[in-house]
Amino acid sequence: MVNLSANQEFSLASHDVPIGASQVGLAALNERSREIFRRIVESYLATGEPVGSRNLARVLQTPLSPASVRNVMSDLEHLGLIWAPHTSAGRMPTELGLRFFVDALMQIGDINENDRRAIESQVASSRTSSSLETVLTEASQMLSGLTRSAGVVLTAKANVRLKHIEFVRLEPERALAVLVAEDGQVENRVLNIPPGLPTSALTEAGNYLNSRIAGKALQDVRAEIEKAIEEGRAELDLLTQKIIANGIASWSGGDQDERQLIVRGHANLLEDLKAVEDLERVRSLFDALETKRGVIDLLGRAERADGVRIFIGSENKLFSLSGSSTIVAPYRDGAGRIVGVLGVIGPTRLNYARVIPMVDYTAKMVSRVLGG
Repeated sequence: MVNLSANQEFSLASHDVPIGASQVGLAALNERSREIFRRIVESYLATGEPVGSRNLARVLQTPLSPASVRNVMSDLEHLGLIWAPHTSAGRMPTELGLRFFVDALMQIGDINENDRRAIESQVASSRTSSSLETVLTEASQMLSGLTRSAGVVLTAKANVRLKHIEFVRLEPERALAVLVAEDGQVENRVLNIPPGLPTSALTEAGNYLNSRIAGKALQDVRAEIEKAIEEGRAELDLLTQKIIANGIASWSGGDQDERQLIVRGHANLLEDLKAVEDLERVRSLFDALETKRGVIDLLGRAERADGVRIFIGSENKLFSLSGSSTIVAPYRDGAGRIVGVLGVIGPTRLNYARVIPMVDYTAKMVSRVLGG
């Protein structure tokens, strides 16, 4: 087991609200305070309920009276780490407390063997699919099932693997570029062509591209062919080279900024609702998930991080009303480029110690599949 503050097998990306900004640190807590705080958080993550001083006193390793425990809890509340949902209730961690627990106290190790086998089995079975979307959808569904949360995947359309390209003349100076992906998606783009261009040049351009695109992502094809033309290795006349250059520019026009969002397992978020407030929270989360642009923007921020990224509650505006947490990790293509992110969205009382390595391992397995 390795503490999060130490070096570990996988990396946690920095989050949006550093714990240092809250003026709370390990130095502010003695050993007794840390143990009581840890027990409060672990109880909350297990049950979703506040815990009182009497129950805490029974489970502490160092014997303490309920009165002494209450004194410590008062200090923790003053630090902003815990709060009381009702006057006579026990205490629960605040969002700041959860962040502090994840960053400074929680211990985390490798993914457990059962989860590892389940992920490897699911990803291995999806290798037989020719569709990248199928691989990612199944990864999202699998994470949803294992974590009982909503599984999410963000990918770029430019990552779709290509199968066939064809150019069709529409007018003397315009042609239709037809792009067919391995998963059956078809995109049509109109492009300008040089005046007087013979039909044979369109055919030659199509043949040249089709001999090189099979199973490759659009961004890889674009980089490879642009380099070949630039270095003079493409045995094509200038007119045909111009068609190919125009076609590639047309396909890339905006595609790199387009994102596809896959969400699976909404129903899991309806499990274990204990109060009307829980139902309202989930309704708010469903509303947020419907606002796909916001989810895409949030997950897109994780693409810029090299490691698992965690957003807790109001650390992101999108899920501030629903009190939800997001744990995501980037996945890569065969060239090692980050091409998307995957992970889970669920209540703030996620089992972070289990889910974090699970998301990280799934991202690595998907990267392995994309790398061939």
